[in-house]
Amino acid sequence: MDGVLVDSEDYWHDAEREEILPRVLADGSRTPDLDEVTGMYYGEIYDYLAEHYEVAVDKDEFMSLYEETAESIYGERVELLDGAGEFVADLRAAGVPVALVSSSPRDWIETVLDRFDLAFDLVAPAEEFDGPGKPEPGLYEAAIRDLGGTVDRAVAIEDSANGVLAAARSGAYTIAVRDDHNRDSDLSPADEVVDRDDPAALYEAVRQSTRTIRESVSGNSGNSG
Repeated sequence: MDGVLVDSEDYWHDAEREEILPRVLADGSRTPDLDEVTGMYYGEIYDYLAEHYEVAVDKDEFMSLYEETAESIYGERVELLDGAGEFVADLRAAGVPVALVSSSPRDWIETVLDRFDLAFDLVAPAEEFDGPGKPEPGLYEAAIRDLGGTVDRAVAIEDSANGVLAAARSGAYTIAVRDDHNRDSDLSPADEVVDRDDPAALYEAVRQSTRTIRESVSGNSGNSG
């Protein structure tokens, strides 16, 4: 969802740099590169910071900071990637099952779905998965399985280094979205990288990858799906 479906990463990065991390980290502590935590479930972000940095707040306070920020970001500020809602609807109408696999918790996701009248065949938040979230692949593996698919016939779209790693490690064909907020991020594990400023190119990359998968399974050489 974040950074792919909606432009929330732009807001999250500003909030983390300017508001959240200065309050969470002890004075004089090193500051993490945001690539270290972007794409992770926010409960796991605290665990990561507590292990690798010096924190000055407990986990409950940390979670509250993220929840207060999320209310503003998702409820008022984010916008959809141009054409994203129509594209998801077109895929589903064509018989392609589509899941929203996110490190955001379900209530944040539901805010976005309600605001923009979006529907998916499956919503898979990291907080509801019994295992480590991104960059580990389990969340993707479970979502693909729950859709009734297999990883060799799945396409994942991601924008964070952690998300790209999770998707690629699962075995799904992985498309990374490059934008200003991740211009220096290592997206090399992805099978291809598409610029977010060109939504049409992103959608065509998804269509082409699904056609390629269908052709490889069926043995056909013509266009399908």
